[in-house]
Amino acid sequence: MAKTVKDVEADQQILRPPTLRDVAALAGVSIATVSKALNGRDHVRKETRQRVEQAAEKLNFFPNLHAQSLHSDRSGTVGLLTSDLVGRFSIPVMLGAEDAFGTDSMSVFLCDARGDAIREQHHLRALLGRRVDGLIVVGDTTNPRRSLGQDLGVPVVYAYSPSEDPRDMSVVSDNVAAGRQAVEHVLSFGRSKIAYVSGDRDYVAAQDRVRGAIEALRDHGLELLGKEALYGAWSESWGRGAAHFLLENYPELDTIVCASDEIARGVVDILRESGRRVPDDVAVIGHDNWEQIASQSRPPLTTIDMNLELIGRRAAQLLFAAIDGHPAPGPHIIPTRLVTRQTTTLST
Repeated sequence: MAKTVKDVEADQQILRPPTLRDVAALAGVSIATVSKALNGRDHVRKETRQRVEQAAEKLNFFPNLHAQSLHSDRSGTVGLLTSDLVGRFSIPVMLGAEDAFGTDSMSVFLCDARGDAIREQHHLRALLGRRVDGLIVVGDTTNPRRSLGQDLGVPVVYAYSPSEDPRDMSVVSDNVAAGRQAVEHVLSFGRSKIAYVSGDRDYVAAQDRVRGAIEALRDHGLELLGKEALYGAWSESWGRGAAHFLLENYPELDTIVCASDEIARGVVDILRESGRRVPDDVAVIGHDNWEQIASQSRPPLTTIDMNLELIGRRAAQLLFAAIDGHPAPGPHIIPTRLVTRQTTTLST
């Protein structure tokens, strides 16, 4: 006689873990159907799969991942290797990746190399020793990084920091388009005397953002005040110093585009101290959408969001595809988005 729901629930009072047989009895299907449904196999109707999943959840039944890995030659795990666990840029990327992994019941081993190449190699060996199915490597800067090589035996996706090797899969923010996006925003409400305050010139992202801004101005027959961007540190103090310089040398300016929110907040502070109204007299736009900086600026800062969580999700999707035998080598570019706040919205 087939078990009823009460019979199966009664069985669970016995000190033993639930089995495929219990799930099959509760769902009213065969053991083979339960196995196919829980392992994502084809030829199982949607309604049947849902019924099996609900029964498994009710019984707190979890598939034997070790047995699955022996059958499929997969471990159901991936490694997430970062160089900046406490960084405000790498954490959103990792959250996006983990969200995507979670939707497919994938376990994630997280390792922090702390920017140390020796520590990174140690973690890499440990992850490969655990038979991970693939790796996502999250950098601590936007600059290209050294590739882990082509002979690891598992696919690798580089996120935020691209690999130097074009054969690798990398997911990065579109910094050129971001510079263009910032300038086109201020041009849209009539600004034309525009200066650009960037960060460290050695950062590829800094150069790319400036390039996009110059291209956008050129398309409208304009150029940056001073004909080039000001490069310096990624800091508020540099933003303040740059703003002083611009006000002394280009008093006619009506917009300052900045390569980071920290720089922009320093710029806003000096404009306010000098008696310039933001944005009525001078509009300001930043980059990063770092909430602690952008929302606490006075006034709150218009900025470019790099869509870091989307970078992480895309990296996970690429890794899944590569694990399934469909790698997509080369860079994958994620568009940025404009977040409008009060440093570019005119007062009424």
